[in-house]
Amino acid sequence: MQKYSRNSRISVITKLLIENPNKIMSLNHFSEILNAAKSTISEDILVIREILESLEMGKIETIAGATGGVRYLAKMGESREVSFKESICQMLADKSRIVPGNFLYITDIMLDPVIVHKAGVILASRFSKSKTDYVITVETKGIPLAYEVARYLGVPLIVARKNSKVTEGTSVSINYVSGTTGRLSNMGLAKRTLKESSRCLFIDDFLRAGGTVNGIQDLLNEFDSVLVGIGVLVDNKDVTKKLPTAYTSLVDYYGVDKDGNVRVEASKN
Repeated sequence: MQKYSRNSRISVITKLLIENPNKIMSLNHFSEILNAAKSTISEDILVIREILESLEMGKIETIAGATGGVRYLAKMGESREVSFKESICQMLADKSRIVPGNFLYITDIMLDPVIVHKAGVILASRFSKSKTDYVITVETKGIPLAYEVARYLGVPLIVARKNSKVTEGTSVSINYVSGTTGRLSNMGLAKRTLKESSRCLFIDDFLRAGGTVNGIQDLLNEFDSVLVGIGVLVDNKDVTKKLPTAYTSLVDYYGVDKDGNVRVEASKN
């Protein structure tokens, strides 16, 4: 088999780790692919670990034991995170984003791959120790962000639907009071989607009064599953919430002042 230079090995190992975040990969796997001894692979990984951590571009974690190996955990440096949050605040502070009813327009932000990628890295790093089995969201705008978080946590994404699809088979549905409209709404989840006794992380674009979160909690109860955390891009601080668990936001929205200015700040949590 072909022998590879150290630079080549480091490039391949880095690519495989970053493409499989939060997945344990054995040294044997790299050794077979690159035709190199495990001791050599260990030295290569040490180089990768040091450079990623020094540049605050993620973390390489070693897992001991017979089934152990290494895994890549996505992370963003504090200064880059602060800069990202401030850039989002600048975008949201545009008065033209306020639509009738004092709602904040964020659809374009949620569909921007660069923004969603960075937000996904930050939220995934917040919940990297939560032992999450699934990331769950509600259709539709929160799906891109939830997908990115699920990807970096290395777990499946499930989507609670407002209208059941016949192609998904039998589903479980619940009614809940929407925090946005104050009206009774419905959401459902196909029985094949979620295994019982699972740990789920809820991710969404905008958190208002928490009605959707409480609906998700009720839906998970039907599967004997638990909600282990909540992560959102924008938190509406202008509304009182009653939530089943603590939550993390990237940007805090305080409504519109008397001059029509949008009040937003980078979240401290």
